[in-house]
Amino acid sequence: MRHFLLSIFSAAMLATTFIPSAAQMTPLPANRKLQIAEDLISHYYVEPVDRDTIVDEAIRAMLKTLDPHSIYSTPEETKELNEPLNGNFSGVGISFNMASDTLYVISTISGGPSERVGILPGDRIIEVDDTIIAGVKMKNSDVMRRLRGPKGSRVDVKVMRQNVPGLIDFSITRADIPIYSVDASYMADPTTGYIRISRFAEQTPKEFSEALEKLKKEGMKNLIIDLQGNGGGYLNAAQEIAAHFLDKGDMIVYTEGPKTPNHTYRAPRDGDFHDGRVVVLVDQYSASASEILSGAIQDHDRGVITGRRTFGKGLVQRPFPFPDGSMIRLTVAKYYTPSGRCIQKPYVKGDIDDYALDIKKRFDSGELMHPDSLRKVMPDSLRFTTLKKQRTVYGGGGIMPDVAVPLDTAWFTPYYRDLMAKGMIVKYTIGYIDSHRASLLRDYPTVDDFANRFDVTPGMLDSLTKSAEDEGVKMNREEYEKSREYISMVVKAMLARDLYDAGSYYRIANMHNPTFTEGLRLINSPEEYRRLLGGE
Repeated sequence: MRHFLLSIFSAAMLATTFIPSAAQMTPLPANRKLQIAEDLISHYYVEPVDRDTIVDEAIRAMLKTLDPHSIYSTPEETKELNEPLNGNFSGVGISFNMASDTLYVISTISGGPSERVGILPGDRIIEVDDTIIAGVKMKNSDVMRRLRGPKGSRVDVKVMRQNVPGLIDFSITRADIPIYSVDASYMADPTTGYIRISRFAEQTPKEFSEALEKLKKEGMKNLIIDLQGNGGGYLNAAQEIAAHFLDKGDMIVYTEGPKTPNHTYRAPRDGDFHDGRVVVLVDQYSASASEILSGAIQDHDRGVITGRRTFGKGLVQRPFPFPDGSMIRLTVAKYYTPSGRCIQKPYVKGDIDDYALDIKKRFDSGELMHPDSLRKVMPDSLRFTTLKKQRTVYGGGGIMPDVAVPLDTAWFTPYYRDLMAKGMIVKYTIGYIDSHRASLLRDYPTVDDFANRFDVTPGMLDSLTKSAEDEGVKMNREEYEKSREYISMVVKAMLARDLYDAGSYYRIANMHNPTFTEGLRLINSPEEYRRLLGGE
Protein backbone atom coordinates (compact mmCIF):
# COMPACT_ATOMS: atom_id res chain seq x y z
CA MET A 1 0.00 0.00 0.00
CA ARG A 2 2.88 2.35 0.85
CA HIS A 3 4.45 1.75 -2.54
CA PHE A 4 1.11 2.39 -4.22
CA LEU A 5 0.66 5.74 -2.44
CA LEU A 6 4.20 6.74 -3.30
CA SER A 7 3.51 5.96 -6.96
CA ILE A 8 0.43 8.16 -6.96
CA PHE A 9 2.30 10.95 -5.20
CA SER A 10 5.20 10.74 -7.65
CA ALA A 11 2.88 10.80 -10.64
CA ALA A 12 1.07 13.83 -9.26
CA MET A 13 4.35 15.65 -8.67
CA LEU A 14 5.53 14.77 -12.15
CA ALA A 15 2.32 16.03 -13.68
CA THR A 16 2.47 19.35 -11.86
CA THR A 17 5.91 20.07 -13.25
CA PHE A 18 4.36 20.28 -16.72
CA ILE A 19 1.59 22.72 -15.74
CA PRO A 20 2.81 26.31 -15.69
CA SER A 21 1.37 28.75 -13.18
CA ALA A 22 -0.66 31.71 -14.36
CA ALA A 23 2.40 33.92 -13.99
CA GLN A 24 4.45 31.57 -16.13
CA MET A 25 1.93 31.27 -18.99
CA THR A 26 3.08 32.74 -22.30
CA PRO A 27 1.32 32.98 -25.67
CA LEU A 28 1.90 30.00 -27.93
CA PRO A 29 1.45 30.11 -31.71
CA ALA A 30 -1.50 27.95 -32.79
CA ASN A 31 0.56 25.88 -35.21
CA ARG A 32 3.12 25.15 -32.47
CA LYS A 33 0.34 24.08 -30.10
CA LEU A 34 -0.98 21.62 -32.70
CA GLN A 35 2.49 20.18 -33.19
CA ILE A 36 2.97 19.74 -29.43
CA ALA A 37 -0.45 18.07 -29.10
CA GLU A 38 0.35 15.64 -31.92
CA ASP A 39 3.75 14.83 -30.35
CA LEU A 40 2.19 14.25 -26.92
CA ILE A 41 -0.45 11.89 -28.34
CA SER A 42 2.11 10.01 -30.40
CA HIS A 43 4.56 9.55 -27.52
CA TYR A 44 2.37 9.16 -24.44
CA TYR A 45 -1.08 7.86 -25.44
CA VAL A 46 -1.90 4.53 -23.78
CA GLU A 47 -2.48 2.67 -27.07
CA PRO A 48 -0.69 2.69 -30.44
CA VAL A 49 -1.81 5.52 -32.71
CA ASP A 50 -1.46 6.28 -36.41
CA ARG A 51 0.08 9.75 -36.70
CA ASP A 52 -1.27 10.24 -40.22
CA THR A 53 -4.81 9.56 -39.01
CA ILE A 54 -4.41 12.03 -36.14
CA VAL A 55 -3.24 14.77 -38.48
CA ASP A 56 -5.97 14.01 -41.06
CA GLU A 57 -8.68 14.25 -38.42
CA ALA A 58 -7.18 17.44 -36.95
CA ILE A 59 -7.34 19.11 -40.37
CA ARG A 60 -10.94 17.95 -40.87
CA ALA A 61 -11.87 19.32 -37.43
CA MET A 62 -10.34 22.72 -38.26
CA LEU A 63 -12.25 22.96 -41.53
CA LYS A 64 -15.53 22.00 -39.84
CA THR A 65 -15.38 25.31 -37.92
CA LEU A 66 -15.58 27.18 -41.24
CA ASP A 67 -18.16 26.81 -44.01
CA PRO A 68 -19.91 23.58 -45.13
CA HIS A 69 -17.87 23.19 -48.33
CA SER A 70 -14.25 23.59 -47.22
CA ILE A 71 -12.99 20.01 -47.04
CA TYR A 72 -9.87 17.91 -46.64
CA SER A 73 -9.36 14.69 -48.59
CA THR A 74 -6.73 11.98 -48.23
CA PRO A 75 -4.79 10.90 -51.35
CA GLU A 76 -7.28 8.07 -51.95
CA GLU A 77 -10.30 10.33 -51.40
CA THR A 78 -8.81 13.00 -53.66
CA LYS A 79 -8.48 10.49 -56.49
CA GLU A 80 -12.10 9.36 -56.02
CA LEU A 81 -13.34 12.96 -55.96
CA ASN A 82 -11.49 13.93 -59.12
CA GLU A 83 -12.20 10.83 -61.20
CA PRO A 84 -15.81 11.63 -62.21
CA LEU A 85 -14.68 15.06 -63.44
CA ASN A 86 -11.51 13.99 -65.24
CA GLY A 87 -13.41 12.46 -68.15
CA ASN A 88 -12.00 8.92 -68.05
CA PHE A 89 -10.53 6.08 -66.01
CA SER A 90 -8.81 2.82 -66.87
CA GLY A 91 -11.02 -0.25 -66.79
CA VAL A 92 -12.85 -2.90 -68.81
CA GLY A 93 -15.67 -0.78 -70.25
CA ILE A 94 -18.95 -2.13 -68.89
CA SER A 95 -21.91 -0.74 -67.03
CA PHE A 96 -23.38 -3.20 -64.56
CA ASN A 97 -25.82 -3.84 -61.76
CA MET A 98 -25.37 -6.10 -58.76
CA ALA A 99 -28.53 -8.22 -58.64
CA SER A 100 -29.01 -11.28 -56.42
CA ASP A 101 -25.38 -10.81 -55.35
CA THR A 102 -24.17 -11.27 -58.94
CA LEU A 103 -22.61 -8.80 -61.39
CA TYR A 104 -24.98 -8.38 -64.34
CA VAL A 105 -23.61 -6.64 -67.44
CA ILE A 106 -26.10 -4.02 -68.63
CA SER A 107 -24.05 -2.77 -71.56
CA THR A 108 -20.53 -2.57 -72.95
CA ILE A 109 -18.82 0.63 -74.08
CA SER A 110 -18.82 0.73 -77.87
CA GLY A 111 -15.33 -0.22 -79.05
CA GLY A 112 -14.21 -0.77 -75.46
CA PRO A 113 -12.11 -3.64 -74.07
CA SER A 114 -15.04 -5.87 -73.04
CA GLU A 115 -16.91 -5.47 -76.32
CA ARG A 116 -13.73 -6.30 -78.26
CA VAL A 117 -13.28 -9.66 -76.52
CA GLY A 118 -16.97 -10.61 -76.79
CA ILE A 119 -18.61 -9.73 -73.46
CA LEU A 120 -22.36 -9.28 -74.07
CA PRO A 121 -25.19 -7.46 -72.28
CA GLY A 122 -26.85 -9.96 -69.96
CA ASP A 123 -23.61 -11.79 -69.09
CA ARG A 124 -22.91 -12.51 -65.41
CA ILE A 125 -19.30 -12.10 -64.29
CA ILE A 126 -18.65 -14.80 -61.70
CA GLU A 127 -14.88 -14.58 -61.16
CA VAL A 128 -12.27 -11.85 -61.54
CA ASP A 129 -8.62 -13.00 -61.55
CA ASP A 130 -9.52 -16.29 -59.81
CA THR A 131 -11.49 -14.46 -57.10
CA ILE A 132 -15.18 -15.35 -56.90
CA ILE A 133 -17.29 -12.18 -56.80
CA ALA A 134 -20.76 -13.79 -57.10
CA GLY A 135 -22.66 -14.92 -54.04
CA VAL A 136 -20.14 -13.51 -51.55
CA LYS A 137 -21.85 -10.17 -50.82
CA MET A 138 -18.97 -8.17 -52.29
CA LYS A 139 -19.45 -4.40 -52.24
CA ASN A 140 -19.81 -2.49 -55.51
CA SER A 141 -16.67 -0.52 -54.65
CA ASP A 142 -14.67 -3.73 -54.22
CA VAL A 143 -15.96 -5.10 -57.53
CA MET A 144 -14.97 -1.90 -59.33
CA ARG A 145 -11.54 -1.93 -57.70
CA ARG A 146 -10.91 -5.42 -59.11
CA LEU A 147 -12.11 -4.52 -62.60
CA ARG A 148 -10.21 -1.24 -62.80
CA GLY A 149 -6.45 -0.98 -63.07
CA PRO A 150 -3.60 0.55 -65.05
CA LYS A 151 -4.10 1.05 -68.76
CA GLY A 152 -2.67 -1.93 -70.66
CA SER A 153 -2.88 -4.34 -67.72
CA ARG A 154 -4.82 -7.60 -68.06
CA VAL A 155 -7.73 -8.97 -66.06
CA ASP A 156 -9.14 -12.49 -66.48
CA VAL A 157 -12.85 -13.08 -65.91
CA LYS A 158 -15.21 -16.04 -65.94
CA VAL A 159 -18.67 -15.36 -67.34
CA MET A 160 -22.02 -17.15 -67.11
CA ARG A 161 -24.15 -16.67 -70.23
CA GLN A 162 -27.81 -17.47 -70.73
CA ASN A 163 -28.33 -20.84 -72.49
CA VAL A 164 -24.59 -21.57 -72.60
CA PRO A 165 -23.37 -24.46 -70.38
CA GLY A 166 -20.46 -23.83 -68.00
CA LEU A 167 -18.41 -20.67 -67.58
CA ILE A 168 -16.72 -18.79 -70.44
CA ASP A 169 -13.18 -17.46 -69.96
CA PHE A 170 -12.22 -13.98 -71.18
CA SER A 171 -8.94 -12.10 -70.90
CA ILE A 172 -9.52 -8.33 -71.06
CA THR A 173 -6.84 -5.68 -71.54
CA ARG A 174 -7.80 -2.55 -69.63
CA ALA A 175 -7.99 0.75 -71.49
CA ASP A 176 -9.07 4.34 -70.89
CA ILE A 177 -12.84 4.41 -70.46
CA PRO A 178 -14.74 7.68 -70.98
CA ILE A 179 -17.02 8.92 -68.22
CA TYR A 180 -19.91 10.63 -69.99
CA SER A 181 -21.64 13.59 -68.38
CA VAL A 182 -24.30 14.14 -71.05
CA ASP A 183 -26.60 11.31 -70.01
CA ALA A 184 -29.15 11.70 -72.78
CA SER A 185 -29.87 13.75 -75.89
CA TYR A 186 -32.86 13.20 -78.16
CA MET A 187 -35.71 14.94 -79.97
CA ALA A 188 -38.60 15.34 -77.52
CA ASP A 189 -40.88 16.35 -80.40
CA PRO A 190 -40.27 17.24 -84.08
CA THR A 191 -38.74 20.65 -83.21
CA THR A 192 -37.62 20.33 -79.57
CA GLY A 193 -34.30 18.85 -78.51
CA TYR A 194 -33.50 17.59 -75.03
CA ILE A 195 -30.05 17.37 -73.41
CA ARG A 196 -29.49 16.06 -69.89
CA ILE A 197 -26.22 16.95 -68.11
CA SER A 198 -25.41 14.90 -64.99
CA ARG A 199 -22.24 16.82 -64.00
CA PHE A 200 -19.91 19.51 -65.36
CA ALA A 201 -16.75 17.57 -66.14
CA GLU A 202 -13.67 18.12 -68.28
CA GLN A 203 -15.30 16.73 -71.42
CA THR A 204 -18.81 18.13 -70.85
CA PRO A 205 -18.45 21.12 -73.24
CA LYS A 206 -17.35 18.78 -76.05
CA GLU A 207 -20.16 16.31 -75.31
CA PHE A 208 -22.72 19.13 -75.17
CA SER A 209 -21.53 20.68 -78.45
CA GLU A 210 -21.70 17.32 -80.19
CA ALA A 211 -25.21 16.68 -78.85
CA LEU A 212 -26.32 20.16 -79.91
CA GLU A 213 -25.05 19.68 -83.46
CA LYS A 214 -26.64 16.23 -83.71
CA LEU A 215 -30.02 17.59 -82.63
CA LYS A 216 -29.79 20.53 -85.05
CA LYS A 217 -29.32 18.05 -87.89
CA GLU A 218 -32.45 16.23 -86.68
CA GLY A 219 -34.54 19.40 -86.97
CA MET A 220 -34.18 21.01 -83.53
CA LYS A 221 -35.42 24.59 -83.26
CA ASN A 222 -35.88 24.80 -79.47
CA LEU A 223 -34.03 23.18 -76.57
CA ILE A 224 -34.66 21.76 -73.10
CA ILE A 225 -31.55 21.55 -70.89
CA ASP A 226 -32.05 19.20 -67.94
CA LEU A 227 -29.95 20.02 -64.84
CA GLN A 228 -32.15 18.19 -62.32
CA GLY A 229 -29.95 16.46 -59.75
CA ASN A 230 -26.76 17.94 -61.26
CA GLY A 231 -24.49 18.72 -58.30
CA GLY A 232 -22.03 20.83 -60.30
CA GLY A 233 -18.40 20.41 -61.27
CA TYR A 234 -15.99 22.59 -63.20
CA LEU A 235 -16.80 26.29 -63.61
CA ASN A 236 -15.16 26.49 -67.04
CA ALA A 237 -17.47 23.73 -68.30
CA ALA A 238 -20.53 25.77 -67.27
CA GLN A 239 -18.94 28.87 -68.85
CA GLU A 240 -18.39 27.09 -72.17
CA ILE A 241 -21.96 25.78 -72.28
CA ALA A 242 -23.48 29.16 -71.34
CA ALA A 243 -21.55 30.72 -74.23
CA HIS A 244 -23.72 28.81 -76.73
CA PHE A 245 -26.65 31.05 -75.77
CA LEU A 246 -25.03 34.46 -75.16
CA ASP A 247 -23.11 37.17 -77.00
CA LYS A 248 -19.35 37.46 -76.79
CA GLY A 249 -18.40 39.38 -73.64
CA ASP A 250 -21.67 38.75 -71.80
CA MET A 251 -21.05 38.18 -68.10
CA ILE A 252 -21.70 34.62 -66.94
CA VAL A 253 -20.70 34.87 -63.26
CA TYR A 254 -18.36 36.84 -61.04
CA THR A 255 -16.56 36.06 -57.78
CA GLU A 256 -15.79 38.20 -54.75
CA GLY A 257 -13.61 37.32 -51.77
CA PRO A 258 -11.72 39.36 -49.15
CA LYS A 259 -8.33 37.69 -49.68
CA THR A 260 -8.41 36.70 -53.33
CA PRO A 261 -8.71 38.82 -56.48
CA ASN A 262 -12.25 39.33 -57.74
CA HIS A 263 -12.86 37.83 -61.16
CA THR A 264 -15.51 38.13 -63.86
CA TYR A 265 -16.17 35.24 -66.25
CA ARG A 266 -17.58 36.17 -69.65
CA ALA A 267 -18.73 34.41 -72.80
CA PRO A 268 -15.57 33.85 -74.87
CA ARG A 269 -17.40 34.02 -78.23
CA ASP A 270 -20.78 34.65 -79.82
CA GLY A 271 -23.20 31.83 -79.23
CA ASP A 272 -24.43 29.49 -81.94
CA PHE A 273 -27.95 29.03 -80.52
CA HIS A 274 -29.36 32.55 -80.45
CA ASP A 275 -32.90 32.29 -81.72
CA GLY A 276 -34.52 29.12 -80.42
CA ARG A 277 -36.56 28.93 -77.24
CA VAL A 278 -34.64 27.52 -74.25
CA VAL A 279 -36.04 25.97 -71.07
CA VAL A 280 -33.73 24.87 -68.24
CA LEU A 281 -35.02 22.23 -65.79
CA VAL A 282 -33.74 22.49 -62.20
CA ASP A 283 -34.57 21.10 -58.79
CA GLN A 284 -33.42 21.32 -55.18
CA TYR A 285 -30.36 19.18 -55.97
CA SER A 286 -29.10 21.33 -58.87
CA ALA A 287 -26.00 22.99 -57.44
CA SER A 288 -22.84 24.99 -58.09
CA ALA A 289 -22.02 24.96 -61.83
CA SER A 290 -25.70 24.13 -62.53
CA GLU A 291 -26.65 27.34 -60.75
CA ILE A 292 -24.01 29.33 -62.64
CA LEU A 293 -25.43 28.17 -65.98
CA SER A 294 -29.10 28.58 -65.07
CA GLY A 295 -28.42 31.94 -63.36
CA ALA A 296 -26.64 33.32 -66.44
CA ILE A 297 -29.42 32.20 -68.78
CA GLN A 298 -32.05 33.71 -66.47
CA ASP A 299 -30.24 37.02 -65.88
CA HIS A 300 -29.70 37.55 -69.62
CA ASP A 301 -33.38 36.72 -70.31
CA ARG A 302 -32.21 33.98 -72.66
CA GLY A 303 -34.42 31.18 -71.37
CA VAL A 304 -37.08 30.14 -68.87
CA ILE A 305 -35.96 28.34 -65.70
CA THR A 306 -38.48 25.67 -64.67
CA GLY A 307 -38.70 23.49 -61.56
CA ARG A 308 -37.83 24.23 -57.94
CA ARG A 309 -35.35 26.51 -56.15
CA THR A 310 -31.85 25.15 -56.62
CA PHE A 311 -29.54 23.97 -53.85
CA GLY A 312 -27.67 27.23 -53.21
CA LYS A 313 -23.98 26.27 -53.38
CA GLY A 314 -22.17 29.43 -54.33
CA LEU A 315 -18.84 29.16 -52.52
CA VAL A 316 -15.63 29.09 -54.54
CA GLN A 317 -13.26 26.32 -53.46
CA ARG A 318 -9.58 26.65 -54.33
CA PRO A 319 -7.65 23.37 -54.25
CA PHE A 320 -4.44 23.32 -52.21
CA PRO A 321 -2.69 19.99 -52.86
CA PHE A 322 -0.12 18.45 -50.51
CA PRO A 323 2.94 16.59 -51.84
CA ASP A 324 1.49 13.23 -50.73
CA GLY A 325 -1.60 13.67 -52.95
CA SER A 326 -3.97 14.80 -50.21
CA MET A 327 -5.75 18.12 -50.65
CA ILE A 328 -7.57 20.95 -48.95
CA ARG A 329 -10.39 22.54 -50.93
CA LEU A 330 -10.71 25.90 -49.19
CA THR A 331 -13.46 28.44 -49.73
CA VAL A 332 -11.86 31.68 -50.92
CA ALA A 333 -14.76 33.60 -52.51
CA LYS A 334 -18.46 33.58 -53.40
CA TYR A 335 -20.22 33.32 -56.76
CA TYR A 336 -22.61 36.03 -57.95
CA THR A 337 -24.90 35.92 -60.98
CA PRO A 338 -24.72 38.77 -63.54
CA SER A 339 -27.62 40.58 -61.80
CA GLY A 340 -25.70 40.57 -58.51
CA ARG A 341 -27.41 37.68 -56.73
CA CYS A 342 -25.24 35.64 -54.36
CA ILE A 343 -25.80 31.98 -55.25
CA GLN A 344 -24.81 30.71 -51.78
CA LYS A 345 -27.67 30.09 -49.36
CA PRO A 346 -27.24 31.26 -45.74
CA TYR A 347 -25.30 29.05 -43.31
CA VAL A 348 -24.00 29.15 -39.76
CA LYS A 349 -20.24 28.77 -39.52
CA GLY A 350 -19.33 25.44 -37.98
CA ASP A 351 -22.90 24.05 -38.01
CA ILE A 352 -22.64 21.49 -40.79
CA ASP A 353 -25.49 19.39 -39.36
CA ASP A 354 -27.98 22.24 -39.68
CA TYR A 355 -26.80 22.95 -43.24
CA ALA A 356 -27.24 19.29 -44.19
CA LEU A 357 -30.88 19.46 -43.09
CA ASP A 358 -31.78 22.32 -45.43
CA ILE A 359 -33.57 20.17 -48.04
CA LYS A 360 -35.54 18.43 -45.28
CA LYS A 361 -36.52 21.84 -43.92
CA ARG A 362 -37.78 22.84 -47.36
CA PHE A 363 -39.86 19.67 -47.44
CA ASP A 364 -41.21 20.16 -43.90
CA SER A 365 -42.06 23.82 -44.54
CA GLY A 366 -44.02 22.96 -47.66
CA GLU A 367 -41.72 24.88 -50.02
CA LEU A 368 -41.12 21.87 -52.26
CA MET A 369 -44.85 21.24 -52.64
CA HIS A 370 -45.68 24.96 -52.98
CA PRO A 371 -42.51 26.37 -54.56
CA ASP A 372 -44.15 29.67 -55.57
CA SER A 373 -44.85 30.55 -51.94
CA LEU A 374 -41.37 32.06 -51.39
CA ARG A 375 -42.01 34.90 -53.84
CA LYS A 376 -44.81 36.26 -51.64
CA VAL A 377 -42.54 36.70 -48.60
CA MET A 378 -39.35 37.80 -50.38
CA PRO A 379 -38.05 41.13 -48.97
CA ASP A 380 -37.16 43.97 -51.32
CA SER A 381 -33.46 43.47 -50.51
CA LEU A 382 -33.58 40.10 -52.27
CA ARG A 383 -35.28 41.35 -55.43
CA PHE A 384 -33.02 41.90 -58.43
CA THR A 385 -33.59 42.79 -62.08
CA THR A 386 -32.45 40.97 -65.19
CA LEU A 387 -30.03 42.66 -67.56
CA LYS A 388 -32.07 42.98 -70.75
CA LYS A 389 -35.79 42.94 -69.87
CA GLN A 390 -35.49 44.24 -66.28
CA ARG A 391 -37.63 41.37 -65.00
CA THR A 392 -37.69 40.74 -61.26
CA VAL A 393 -35.64 37.75 -60.11
CA TYR A 394 -34.95 36.64 -56.57
CA GLY A 395 -31.85 36.12 -54.43
CA GLY A 396 -31.44 34.62 -50.99
CA GLY A 397 -29.60 31.50 -52.09
CA GLY A 398 -30.04 29.29 -55.12
CA ILE A 399 -31.80 30.14 -58.38
CA MET A 400 -35.53 30.73 -58.09
CA PRO A 401 -37.27 29.31 -61.20
CA ASP A 402 -39.47 31.46 -63.43
CA VAL A 403 -42.05 28.67 -63.47
CA ALA A 404 -42.40 26.59 -60.31
CA VAL A 405 -43.26 22.89 -60.45
CA PRO A 406 -44.32 21.24 -57.17
CA LEU A 407 -42.61 18.07 -56.00
CA ASP A 408 -44.93 15.10 -56.51
CA THR A 409 -44.47 12.52 -53.75
CA ALA A 410 -47.85 10.76 -53.92
CA TRP A 411 -46.27 7.74 -55.64
CA PHE A 412 -43.41 7.43 -53.13
CA THR A 413 -45.07 4.98 -50.77
CA PRO A 414 -43.37 2.69 -48.24
CA TYR A 415 -44.21 -0.21 -50.56
CA TYR A 416 -42.38 1.38 -53.50
CA ARG A 417 -39.46 2.28 -51.24
CA ASP A 418 -39.18 -1.35 -50.12
CA LEU A 419 -39.27 -2.61 -53.72
CA MET A 420 -36.36 -0.33 -54.60
CA ALA A 421 -34.41 -0.91 -51.38
CA LYS A 422 -34.42 -4.67 -51.97
CA GLY A 423 -33.58 -4.28 -55.66
CA MET A 424 -36.74 -6.04 -56.76
CA ILE A 425 -37.38 -3.95 -59.89
CA VAL A 426 -33.77 -4.36 -61.00
CA LYS A 427 -33.94 -8.13 -60.45
CA TYR A 428 -37.24 -8.39 -62.31
CA THR A 429 -36.06 -6.42 -65.36
CA ILE A 430 -32.84 -8.43 -65.55
CA GLY A 431 -34.83 -11.67 -65.57
CA TYR A 432 -37.30 -10.33 -68.12
CA ILE A 433 -34.52 -9.19 -70.46
CA ASP A 434 -32.82 -12.58 -70.12
CA SER A 435 -35.94 -14.32 -71.37
CA HIS A 436 -37.12 -11.80 -73.97
CA ARG A 437 -34.09 -9.86 -75.29
CA ALA A 438 -34.17 -11.31 -78.82
CA SER A 439 -37.93 -10.94 -79.28
CA LEU A 440 -37.94 -7.42 -77.82
CA LEU A 441 -35.20 -6.23 -80.17
CA ARG A 442 -37.00 -7.88 -83.08
CA ASP A 443 -40.34 -6.27 -82.26
CA TYR A 444 -38.90 -2.91 -81.14
CA PRO A 445 -35.68 -2.32 -83.12
CA THR A 446 -35.33 1.30 -81.93
CA VAL A 447 -35.94 3.04 -78.64
CA ASP A 448 -38.61 5.15 -80.36
CA ASP A 449 -40.49 1.97 -81.27
CA PHE A 450 -40.18 0.77 -77.69
CA ALA A 451 -41.25 4.11 -76.17
CA ASN A 452 -44.30 4.42 -78.40
CA ARG A 453 -45.54 0.83 -78.60
CA PHE A 454 -44.36 -1.25 -75.63
CA ASP A 455 -46.59 -1.45 -72.56
CA VAL A 456 -45.87 -3.00 -69.19
CA THR A 457 -48.75 -5.44 -68.81
CA PRO A 458 -50.72 -6.24 -65.64
CA GLY A 459 -49.24 -9.74 -65.84
CA MET A 460 -45.72 -8.32 -65.70
CA LEU A 461 -46.57 -6.28 -62.61
CA ASP A 462 -48.19 -9.32 -60.99
CA SER A 463 -45.02 -11.31 -61.62
CA LEU A 464 -42.91 -8.53 -60.11
CA THR A 465 -45.02 -8.15 -56.98
CA LYS A 466 -45.20 -11.93 -56.46
CA SER A 467 -41.43 -12.33 -56.68
CA ALA A 468 -41.08 -9.38 -54.30
CA GLU A 469 -43.45 -11.02 -51.84
CA ASP A 470 -41.41 -14.21 -52.04
CA GLU A 471 -38.39 -12.16 -50.94
CA GLY A 472 -40.11 -10.47 -48.01
CA VAL A 473 -41.72 -7.35 -49.53
CA LYS A 474 -45.23 -7.66 -48.15
CA MET A 475 -47.98 -6.50 -50.52
CA ASN A 476 -49.87 -3.40 -49.41
CA ARG A 477 -52.67 -3.03 -51.93
CA GLU A 478 -53.50 0.60 -51.14
CA GLU A 479 -49.87 1.71 -51.41
CA TYR A 480 -49.34 -0.40 -54.52
CA GLU A 481 -52.25 1.31 -56.29
CA LYS A 482 -50.75 4.73 -55.48
CA SER A 483 -47.37 3.66 -56.86
CA ARG A 484 -48.52 1.34 -59.67
CA GLU A 485 -48.17 3.82 -62.54
CA TYR A 486 -44.73 4.89 -61.34
CA ILE A 487 -43.58 1.29 -60.84
CA SER A 488 -44.71 0.53 -64.39
CA MET A 489 -42.71 3.51 -65.68
CA VAL A 490 -39.55 2.43 -63.83
CA VAL A 491 -39.85 -1.11 -65.21
CA LYS A 492 -40.24 0.20 -68.77
CA ALA A 493 -37.38 2.71 -68.36
CA MET A 494 -35.01 0.05 -66.99
CA LEU A 495 -35.91 -2.32 -69.81
CA ALA A 496 -35.17 0.45 -72.33
CA ARG A 497 -31.81 1.17 -70.70
CA ASP A 498 -30.82 -2.50 -70.81
CA LEU A 499 -31.99 -2.95 -74.42
CA TYR A 500 -30.59 0.21 -76.00
CA ASP A 501 -28.39 2.59 -73.97
CA ALA A 502 -28.26 4.52 -70.70
CA GLY A 503 -29.90 7.59 -72.23
CA SER A 504 -32.96 5.55 -73.18
CA TYR A 505 -33.93 5.48 -69.51
CA TYR A 506 -34.76 9.19 -69.69
CA ARG A 507 -36.73 8.83 -72.92
CA ILE A 508 -39.22 6.81 -70.88
CA ALA A 509 -38.90 8.44 -67.45
CA ASN A 510 -39.39 11.98 -68.78
CA MET A 511 -42.86 11.10 -69.99
CA HIS A 512 -43.82 10.87 -66.30
CA ASN A 513 -41.66 13.77 -65.02
CA PRO A 514 -43.86 16.83 -64.23
CA THR A 515 -40.94 19.25 -64.59
CA PHE A 516 -40.10 17.90 -68.04
CA THR A 517 -43.72 17.92 -69.22
CA GLU A 518 -44.13 21.51 -68.00
CA GLY A 519 -40.92 22.51 -69.78
CA LEU A 520 -42.09 20.92 -73.02
CA ARG A 521 -45.46 22.66 -72.68
CA LEU A 522 -43.73 26.04 -72.28
CA ILE A 523 -41.50 25.40 -75.30
CA ASN A 524 -44.65 24.82 -77.35
CA SER A 525 -46.44 27.89 -75.95
CA PRO A 526 -44.54 30.74 -77.63
CA GLU A 527 -46.78 33.53 -76.34
CA GLU A 528 -46.51 32.40 -72.73
CA TYR A 529 -42.77 31.87 -73.18
CA ARG A 530 -42.32 35.45 -74.44
CA ARG A 531 -44.49 36.82 -71.62
CA LEU A 532 -42.40 35.04 -68.99
CA LEU A 533 -39.27 36.63 -70.44
CA GLY A 534 -40.76 40.13 -70.31
CA GLY A 535 -41.97 40.28 -73.89
CA GLU A 536 -45.22 41.72 -75.13
